[in-house]
Amino acid sequence: MKLGRVVGTVVATRKDEKLEGLTMYLVQDLSLDLRGKDSLVVAVDAVGCGVGEVVLYASGSSARQTTATDKKPCDATIMAIVDTVDLAAGGRVYDKSAGAGEA
Repeated sequence: MKLGRVVGTVVATRKDEKLEGLTMYLVQDLSLDLRGKDSLVVAVDAVGCGVGEVVLYASGSSARQTTATDKKPCDATIMAIVDTVDLAAGGRVYDKSAGAGEA
C-alpha cells in the first residue's frame, strides 16, 4: 500500500459497465513528511473518502481485492482513510483530528 492525499475527482460518463457506480479520485503520492510528490494516480474509492483526506491505496492486482472492486478493471483502489501517522524517529507527523490535518 501507498500513502496519498485525495486532490481531486475524476468523472467519466462513458466507461466499462463494471465501473458504473464507483467513485474515482485523483490521488497524489506523499512522502514520509506528507509532502506531495509529482506522481498522481486515479483510484477507485472503496471506503467513502473525500477530497483532501490522507489515504492508503493499493495498486496492481491488490486493487481488486476489496468488495467494491472484486473482478473490476481498476488498477488503484483507496482502501483506508488515515487517522494518524507516527514515525519512530520523528513522532506524529499527521493527525486527522488536528483540524487542518497536520500534527
